[in-house]
Amino acid sequence: MAKRDYYEVLGVSKDASDEELKKAYRKLAMANHPDTHPNDKEAEEKFKEATEAYDVLRDKTKRANYDRFGFAGVDPSQAGFNRQGFSGFSGFEDIFGSSGFGDIFSQFFGGGMRGGSAQGGPQRGSSLQYNVQISLHDAIFGTKVDVSYSHDVACDTCHGTGGTGTKTCPTCGGRGQVAHGGGFFQTITTCPTCHGAGHTIENPCSSCHGTGVMRKQEKLAVTIPVGSDDGTQLVARGKGNAGKNGGPSGDLVIVVSVKDDKYFIREDRDLHLQVPISFMQASLGCEIEVPVIDGGKVKVSVPAGIQSGKPLRLRGRGVPSFRGSVNNRGDMYLHILVQTPKLGALDMKAKKLMRELSETIGENTTPDPIPFEN
Repeated sequence: MAKRDYYEVLGVSKDASDEELKKAYRKLAMANHPDTHPNDKEAEEKFKEATEAYDVLRDKTKRANYDRFGFAGVDPSQAGFNRQGFSGFSGFEDIFGSSGFGDIFSQFFGGGMRGGSAQGGPQRGSSLQYNVQISLHDAIFGTKVDVSYSHDVACDTCHGTGGTGTKTCPTCGGRGQVAHGGGFFQTITTCPTCHGAGHTIENPCSSCHGTGVMRKQEKLAVTIPVGSDDGTQLVARGKGNAGKNGGPSGDLVIVVSVKDDKYFIREDRDLHLQVPISFMQASLGCEIEVPVIDGGKVKVSVPAGIQSGKPLRLRGRGVPSFRGSVNNRGDMYLHILVQTPKLGALDMKAKKLMRELSETIGENTTPDPIPFEN
């Protein structure tokens, strides 16, 4: 396969900054890393291609040579080429950090991207996500929900050991990892035989078949805090999948989804509600009762001459802050919609009175336009 331009591979311009290069490479590496795409040759090739491109462009000297001479400027057969730059994983600590990319993979994929050390030690279990949908009222005032889900737990029979008797894994020689390929690149993946443990079980447990874990259905009571919003995440520590080799369990992440309300719209800590009033109510002013999210209704005085769309502010009828007090809330905005009566629905007397009113007011028959921003 013909080599592609390094800038094209990363999807950046030739004047891309170091930070832009990092972001582009991070995205490609996370999308195509071999640990998350086992036995996927296409993903592996994309990962290698992106790593090669980033290894060159992140180095000012190599990048200058590449910009000037193209691939010949970074050809390993040329004098002065630093072959170490194409290890296949160089730059990972720089781009992802010791607590960045690796931790993400460890949390969500049960170990994720692995370094060069043996994997026989404790490994944290993967985290799980559970989506729960609630009403706007429950999001504002809090509620309790029951979450039912399945996860891996330590086997009751072998207590997570997988069985008795161990021997060094013949595939990886105890390293927990195997290397693929050669030349410029070498991809390191989890050993398919021991799954990263570095050893195999001689007498596998009959209950879990040597895996050390069993599937369990669990029910968990979760408290949705006051002031929760769409997308709020709640973490139940240690309620995810069991770890390996004595490692801690992952977490259960509960993601809150708030259903749209028929009448109320939320905007941060404020609520919005539309109510219609008649032309005469708007002209003369009136007192109306409107619903509130708490339940029931409250009385509101509408001033005379109010225009359609004009909001009225009801203090303290909005949303509390997250995990805050229900006594400390945002506001509710009541949007008044003035409804014009249809003349066909009026009797002759009503029409006559309205015409007299129109003449008395002296309505403008040549109105000036109003800009949309007003």
